[in-house]
Amino acid sequence: MAGNGVHRDVTPTPLPRSDLRRARWAVAAVFLIHGSVTGNFATRIPWIQDHTALSPGQLGLALAFPAIGASLAMPLAGRISHRFGARAALRGLLALWTLSLVLPALSPGLYTLCPALLVYGAASGTADVAMNALGVETEDRLGRPIMSGLHGMWSVGALLGSAAGTVAAHADWDARLHLAGAALVLTLLGALACRGVLDLRSAPEEHPPPRFALPPRSALVIGAVGFCAVFAEGAGLDWSAVYLRDRLGTDPGLAAASTTAFACAMAAARLAGDRVVARFGAVRTVRAGGALAAAGGLLVVLARHPAAAMAGFGLMGLGIAVVVPLAFAAAGRSGPAPSQAIAGVATITYTSGLIAPSAIGGIAQATSLTVSFTLVTALACGLVGGARVLRVPARTASGAPAVAGDLERS
Repeated sequence: MAGNGVHRDVTPTPLPRSDLRRARWAVAAVFLIHGSVTGNFATRIPWIQDHTALSPGQLGLALAFPAIGASLAMPLAGRISHRFGARAALRGLLALWTLSLVLPALSPGLYTLCPALLVYGAASGTADVAMNALGVETEDRLGRPIMSGLHGMWSVGALLGSAAGTVAAHADWDARLHLAGAALVLTLLGALACRGVLDLRSAPEEHPPPRFALPPRSALVIGAVGFCAVFAEGAGLDWSAVYLRDRLGTDPGLAAASTTAFACAMAAARLAGDRVVARFGAVRTVRAGGALAAAGGLLVVLARHPAAAMAGFGLMGLGIAVVVPLAFAAAGRSGPAPSQAIAGVATITYTSGLIAPSAIGGIAQATSLTVSFTLVTALACGLVGGARVLRVPARTASGAPAVAGDLERS
């Protein structure tokens, strides 16, 4: 990948299918491990809040720092890959991410927690860019879609990590011990997984990418599609339970279950998404998904019974599930600097994930939650119109055949 430290020849050296399959499952394991870190951390936020004696407002401020750190650091991933090679860079960046899991729990107060979360976010963002870049390259060489499945593995990892964290929290384990143990285990697993990913290096004459650069225009357009999907995802994950409880008077236990159902629907759709993309192509898949998500949002807005609202949230999760993986894949093929484009798209989606919960809350405060989810429904409609920017070209930048399903159906 020119410009991100991963060299793309006009005709890449062919690899045996067995090596490509091994690389696919290795990068899938990396996605799972990355998600597991997030899942473990999320479950211990209440412990961290109690340990640091933070008010809800102070906690909200601190939790903005991971997105800030990720946005600032993601452009550096390409330069690191250029310097050390894709495999070594991913191994190091993933280890930084898994080991950074323990930092927030070690912080005694707000002024140490914010820098810890800044580092945590920076490690997350750089590893995110590196693994998505390798995922796109692996998909190109295989000649069939795998990005949706890779992001599905991330969702599975997040669910597994949250399950482990829930057990630790229920047993009243000290989060410093829990997260330190999880960090060590995940670091070891990450090192083993990275042994199987593609070992791609830049050509000696290739100039290193800039430390910081504005994302290309193509990334901004693709990122706008990702923004719509991540906004809906943030709304569904953070506000579905509140919507059912406050708007429809649902029992708190059942309302909370809607969030788990939403996350599971997204994970299942991502794991199955590659087959759908291979059959219908990225553009048709996203258009159909956008229509499905918009229908789900409309059902939520019009629901008068909890079952109807839960069904609507499920449709939203199914509809938006494959959009972000396809946005990363499109960014990786959008020009001569894939890492820069992927970092640009990732920055936009991170920003969307950061502002969505507060935007939904602000609109609800000024009007109502129904109006908030009317906006979510409108953004889902934007996926239908913007899907064409995810079209896969006839041949990828590496010279590999285009991913099956896109040539005739876009």
